[in-house]
Amino acid sequence: MGVFKVTIQIGDPGGERFESVAALVDTGASHTTAPASLLNRLGVDPHARSRFELADGSIQEFDVGLTWVRVDGETTITSIVFAPEGAESVLGAITMEQLLLAPDPVRRQLVPVPGLLK
Repeated sequence: MGVFKVTIQIGDPGGERFESVAALVDTGASHTTAPASLLNRLGVDPHARSRFELADGSIQEFDVGLTWVRVDGETTITSIVFAPEGAESVLGAITMEQLLLAPDPVRRQLVPVPGLLK
């Protein structure tokens, strides 16, 4: 699949303030990530520390919190990983599924899809 970026908005836990970031669309990533400094500034508190496998195969632990994410006018509360500074923000599969969005790699955009209840 081709990779592309989209602008997403990450909100504070109350859903009152949002900041925009460019995020890599990555269906191979389970979780959405954003710089820890941004999440701290928005008042997002970690509720867990979890292990994640990185693209290079290494395993690392990161803080995880819950907050609002908005993409193309659709908003959901989702798990978000506190990424180290300098790491690229990622829009992960869980958040895309919650927002009922799927990547269209040919047009390099997200498209609405119906939810599945099978």
